[in-house]
Amino acid sequence: MLGDVLVYLGGSVLVLGAIFTLLATIGVLRLPDLYTRMHAASKAGAVGGGLILLAVALLSHDVAVSLRAVIGIVFLLLTTPISAHLLAKAAYFAGLRPGIETSLDEFTAEPKPSSRR
Repeated sequence: MLGDVLVYLGGSVLVLGAIFTLLATIGVLRLPDLYTRMHAASKAGAVGGGLILLAVALLSHDVAVSLRAVIGIVFLLLTTPISAHLLAKAAYFAGLRPGIETSLDEFTAEPKPSSRR
């Protein structure tokens, strides 16, 4: 009985993760500039990958596999936003500006140099 519930729950979570991953893919293909594409890939991709790993944890009947899947979820949720932020910042300072639809660019004003050394 409990095994059947876990199979249905795991299958549902797997399909939901696949939908989020599909949305991330559509966002990468359809959005106008690098920054919005990166946002779609990092947010929806991390949620989709996390849900797929959660489905693996639910459907595997091995504690070691489930523990590795949970560790993978934590790693994914910790590293994806940081790497997307650093890649976007590096792209901006390399000269790639946001699209014309972007209404706020906080990096346009140069910071004033500090008088302290």
